[in-house]
Amino acid sequence: MNDQLILLFAMAETAGILAPIVFIFFHIIRQFLFIPVPLVCITGGVLFGSFFGSVFSVAGLMISSILFYFLITKMPRTHEKLSLLKTRWFGEYRNLTVGQVAVLRLIPFIHYHLLNFCLMERNKGFDQYLKNSWITNLPLAVFYTVFGEFISRFTPSMIILILISLSVLVFVLREKVTVIKWKEFFKAA
Repeated sequence: MNDQLILLFAMAETAGILAPIVFIFFHIIRQFLFIPVPLVCITGGVLFGSFFGSVFSVAGLMISSILFYFLITKMPRTHEKLSLLKTRWFGEYRNLTVGQVAVLRLIPFIHYHLLNFCLMERNKGFDQYLKNSWITNLPLAVFYTVFGEFISRFTPSMIILILISLSVLVFVLREKVTVIKWKEFFKAA
């Protein structure tokens, strides 16, 4: 692993102007390589610093979100799987708010495109989806880029405390109204 990181650092130092482009492209292909978003954002902070790492991470995440928006309609089986996964994790009648999605993006093991799917279902238009993607991707990129080196030094008890705090935030930021259709409520058993 250390050899790979040394090689990555050497490539970034010698790449010059191409390094940000390669990094943004890596954000785009990351989902096909099953690499978690926080890991890529942490790497951006190490390679480019807090400011530029955040800017490049947000750019890569936004391009990834835009591609998801346009490609998910062309993949009905994936759309159906994400719908089932959303129902299983969050409930059939639960719509996540933008604040909840922003907090859930900070939890490393939550599926990134499942949250994109939740944003897409909540916002039918592309402009609103793009705005909310920006709002939810910004904290993710900034948090993991700036605090990337500190996260690796946290103790397990500190990590558990952070995850509990994020869970409380998700609960507090939830939508307080659930709409159940008349037919669903009184359907025959």
